[in-house]
Amino acid sequence: MTMSAGHLIVKTLEAHGVERVFAVPGESYLDVLDGLHDSPIKTVVTRHEGGAGFMALTEGRLSSTPGIAMVTRGPGAANAMIAIHTAWQDATALVLFVGLIPLSDRGRGAFQEFSLEGWFSTTSKAVYQLDDENQAGQVVARALRLASSGRPGPVIVGLPEDVLVRLTSSPVPTPQPLPTAAPDSESLSIIMSLIAGADRPAIVVGGDGWDANSSATLGEFAVAARIPLFADWRAYDAVDHDCDAYAGWLGYGRSDHAAVALGEADLLVFLGCSRTDVLSEGYTSAMNTPTVVVTPDASLEGHAGRLDIHVGVSPMSFISALPSADSVRGKREATWMQRLRTEQVAFARPGRDGGVGVDLAAAFETLEEVLDSNRIISYGAGNATLWGHRYLSHHGPGTLVGPRNGAMGLAVPAAVAASISNPGRQVVAICGDGDFFMNAQELAVAFAQGASPIVIVVDNGVYGTIVQHQELNYPGRPSGTGMVNPNFARWIEAFSGHGEYVDQTEDFAPALRRALAHGGPALLHLKTDPETMGPGTAAHSQEISA
Repeated sequence: MTMSAGHLIVKTLEAHGVERVFAVPGESYLDVLDGLHDSPIKTVVTRHEGGAGFMALTEGRLSSTPGIAMVTRGPGAANAMIAIHTAWQDATALVLFVGLIPLSDRGRGAFQEFSLEGWFSTTSKAVYQLDDENQAGQVVARALRLASSGRPGPVIVGLPEDVLVRLTSSPVPTPQPLPTAAPDSESLSIIMSLIAGADRPAIVVGGDGWDANSSATLGEFAVAARIPLFADWRAYDAVDHDCDAYAGWLGYGRSDHAAVALGEADLLVFLGCSRTDVLSEGYTSAMNTPTVVVTPDASLEGHAGRLDIHVGVSPMSFISALPSADSVRGKREATWMQRLRTEQVAFARPGRDGGVGVDLAAAFETLEEVLDSNRIISYGAGNATLWGHRYLSHHGPGTLVGPRNGAMGLAVPAAVAASISNPGRQVVAICGDGDFFMNAQELAVAFAQGASPIVIVVDNGVYGTIVQHQELNYPGRPSGTGMVNPNFARWIEAFSGHGEYVDQTEDFAPALRRALAHGGPALLHLKTDPETMGPGTAAHSQEISA
């Protein structure tokens, strides 16, 4: 069967189970758009390439296939870079298709010409450029496979517009299964001996790709083996927070007890992640602790400090091979695990921040009580997210999307994408006022697609994280961190959404219930105290009781 290269690309995506592409249209890849016209793949048209990239990242994190974004050359590709950097540092599967100038114009400084490899080669797993129409299917299949294998990440595919319209008789490639591997018996035996001999072992979970069965199995094993479970930064939906072994997360906003425990551990087992700067308190904590890393990433990207054993398999494969917990418990008492669990439960219990405007500790206590247990939470970056990290629980994989690289602007497009792909589930975006307006335009996509995310905008009128650093290093000299905001509730009402401005704590709970009852996109604009930089940090805050 003969078809254009652009149509063969679409057929290959269909064959590989892709359900959605997130795109800002461009004249450089018109033939792909034409192929999508009659395709069962849903084309989600976004308002900005950064939003398209973040939506694709969300799809990659919450599903079993890489997220797909499509943008045009030059400026379009530049706008998508933030999502590529996020997918690269976060290890999330994503494929970005970029329309390019015709082959005949290459190297002549043509309109919107740029170097695809020069821009993306240091923040992606591979950069492919389709110069042969007969290879269209194979290039796409290779990109999808590479994005998901080993350490997941972004792959870039360049599409010269003249190549896309050329005809080819090449067949649609058959999807090939990803390689599977089980831990070798010798390594597994050594690791179990290390665990059995440790007095204070700890398991740290992270990364994408967790499933409910593996999560539950690990939780049961950890409780029976008396091993506390920590989560990497913004990867803490990998385990149920009700698990008696769950001891909190490591990284920004972590509890003091978690930081102390990291240094106290006499064995660290990382599943799906490794010891990075964020997790290790800036390369200062537990750098020489006996360490086991279980990840299919052969290069161990970002790992620092001691490494005793690296098992190159997925966490799921490793968990399925775990022996009985009785064989690795040794003489270890439950005291270590129970102490950390008790401290985490106390840390996650809201007190009151005090201050003027909405008390966020009280507001997030309400969110925890009112929202469904299987809700999906998306986060942007900044101090405004810390209340959610601390007070909102997760009960299984696929319930959290947040930028582990600290990129601002992810919360809204992530919530929109999650709501599109999970109709009927509650999806809530948590973002600060600065973060919100970086990609607020993507709420228009929610209305176009029938999605119903709820957005919580925490408005303190400043870039809070930067102000906090300024007060530490340049006290009394704020600079370049103030903002003037509109009434965000009125802004979403212009789209016929539900919006409410809330500046009193007691008004939050009824406003939240009205937003949930609305049934469509909703936004709650919370005016808060700029003196409160995080849970319990207001100048007049009350201590959180244990």
